[in-house]
Formats: sequence, structure tokens, C-alpha cells
Amino acid sequence: MDLLARLGFQPLRTAGKELLYLSMIRNNDTKPSFTVNEQLGVWYDHGLGKGGNIIDFGLAYWKMPFQEVLEKIMQVIGQQIPVNVPQERLRKRSAVKIPHYEIQEIKELGNNPAITEYLQRRCVWEAAQGRLSEVYYYVEDQKRLRKYFFAAGWKNELSAWEVRNLYFKGCLGHKAISFIPGDDTKLAVFEGYLNYLSWLTENPRATDSVLVLNSIALIQGATRKAKDYGEVNLFFDRDIAGHLAGLDFKKAVPQATDCSHHYLHYNDYNDKLRAEN
Repeated sequence: MDLLARLGFQPLRTAGKELLYLSMIRNNDTKPSFTVNEQLGVWYDHGLGKGGNIIDFGLAYWKMPFQEVLEKIMQVIGQQIPVNVPQERLRKRSAVKIPHYEIQEIKELGNNPAITEYLQRRCVWEAAQGRLSEVYYYVEDQKRLRKYFFAAGWKNELSAWEVRNLYFKGCLGHKAISFIPGDDTKLAVFEGYLNYLSWLTENPRATDSVLVLNSIALIQGATRKAKDYGEVNLFFDRDIAGHLAGLDFKKAVPQATDCSHHYLHYNDYNDKLRAEN
């Protein structure tokens, strides 16, 4: 990742096609646990259990609002934001997309023991039934060499597959929010789908409509959709990025309420669910 080099961070070693760094978004990393896959254009911090694209990194590293992070990235890599480009277009360009991929098969949950174990470890196996699928795909490099992957996945509003497994978080196609229709007056908003499933595990009879950002960078589109609801409950991560996203959301949607007190001593809803199980 060119941004890391410009910030003065160099990998300590490589493992296959991944570069390994001491984490620069945590203070207690003694062994390289921050990985970058340059082929896919994504990073993952194994100590935090989080990853994403360059925008997600900027939000975690600088802990600033989205627009300031975008400007900071452009400043560091030596580019400027064109003054005539609308903000909506800028945000769409930040989406994660895996290049040269092809989906081979979509299966129901229960066929792949690794995916089953992953969802069971996240304590959302029951809630995932009928909501997640097993996604099998390959990524082809410039030499047309293929590498095969599988993950748990769900569709976003652009019919692209958001995929998750123990080591990877990404999107097969264009990044977008995911919306699950329900009550016309109540909306529950989550950063990630596993946090939605965690909430659903504790609230199996909930009838709220649900909106999953899939990336904090998509918050603008989410607020436009949320304005139509009289009651909007936010379940964002209890970190700086989640706090700032909540403030931005409530500024655009005054009726929105921060509900992160439901997992007061944890980073997110899934952390609480796993700790209690």
C-alpha cells in the first residue's frame, strides 16, 4: 500500500502475497499482525479483527471524520481533490472491489465446515440461517493465475456480494448498503452485518427495518434512506470512528438515537454477544 510507505511504515516480512507490518493503529503490537494484500487492495489487523480498504484505514489511523480523512489521504499520496467533483461521486469511488474475480457457486449454509465454524464462533449461526450464503469464487492475477476462496456472504443494494471469513472482509462488485425491509416507522442501523445478526440473536421478534452500512464511507446514502423513518436506532461501534459516524448521522437525521449503550463495555454488538457466550 503506497499510503503506508509514504507515512513511513515498512513491512517486516512477507507471507505469500501479503505484507506483514507491526500494527500502526494499535500501540501494543509486538509481532507483525497487520497484513496488506496488494493484489486485492485491502488490509486486515488481526489484533483488532478488522480490515478494509484505504478509506477504512484512514478512518482507523487518523480518527477523523470521513471528509477530513479523504483530504488527508489525497494530501499524503500527492493528489488533490478536484473542486468540481460532487461529494457523492467521491464517496462512491471509495468502495472496496476485488479485481478480476468470478463467482463460481452460491450454496446454502451448512456445506462448508470452515464457514460454519466461523459463524458459530461469532455466535450468529442461528440468526444467519436464510440470511447468509456460502460464496465460492476465484481471483485471477495479471498472469491469469487463479486463487480460490470461499466466504459467508450477503447481497447489498446493488446485488453485489459482501463477503466475510476469518481472514478477509471485502465486496465482490460495487460496494453499497444492505437494506432489509420491515416496520415502516422503525429503522435499526448497523455498521456491519454480523452486528445486525448479533442484535437479531438477542431480539428475534424485532420487526424493525434494518440498514447495514457495510462501510462507514457509505453513511451519506444511508442517512438519505433513514430520513423517512420516525424512529432510527444506531448501533455503531464504540470506537472513535463509530462515534464520529454517529455524530454525522445524527446531524443529518435528528431523530436518530445512539443505542450503543446496549454493549457498553464492548467495541461492538458482536463482541458483547461472544463474551456472553
